[in-house]
Amino acid sequence: MKHFVSPSLLAADFGNLARDVDIVNRSVADWIHCDIMDGVFVPNISFGFPVIEQIKKVAVKPLDVHLMIVDPDRYISRFLEAGADILTVQIEACNHLHRTVSEVRRLGMKAGVALNPHTPVSLLRNILPYIDMVLIMTVNPGFGGQSFIMESYNKIAELSEMIRTGKYDVLIEVDGGIDTSNAGKLFDAGVNVLVAGSSVFGSKDPSATIRLLKEAK
Repeated sequence: MKHFVSPSLLAADFGNLARDVDIVNRSVADWIHCDIMDGVFVPNISFGFPVIEQIKKVAVKPLDVHLMIVDPDRYISRFLEAGADILTVQIEACNHLHRTVSEVRRLGMKAGVALNPHTPVSLLRNILPYIDMVLIMTVNPGFGGQSFIMESYNKIAELSEMIRTGKYDVLIEVDGGIDTSNAGKLFDAGVNVLVAGSSVFGSKDPSATIRLLKEAK
């Protein structure tokens, strides 16, 4: 199983954003993770289309865009125009999830569905054939630097079994409290993609940290 790392720019230095994107470009990271927060779905506001467009200009890795916003359907095509390659929506924010992910795919992006810590993975059973990735939030969304919620391992195991039994081509991504101390255990549990922000950009050598995450055992 291939292991992916998607460093989160939420923890980058926005005064030197191009520099930090270039660090990711030159590292062994696979994607660049962009957290979009609207201050309504989550109690924080991050950034929007102008920033995504600037990131896309300097990024050489695919943009892994996570929408933590209400009514994401209004903006699907706009995020494609801004540069998203993978677009993940929150299951709690979508009234018609099948319609939403179908539109994401129709436009040529990979479609992901994210779950908050309290949301059971059983709700994904009927949507797995129509998506490319599930993002399990391992902290409560809205702020970086939080501690990993240990109960997430049970959700990962349950989801991994659902994917295996159904023979679905779906990646499992995790975000929140990810660092070199738990990366290997997460990969062993069935995770494919690690999102890491504070542990990468808060380290003395982000490129080395990315490599340690990707090669964790």
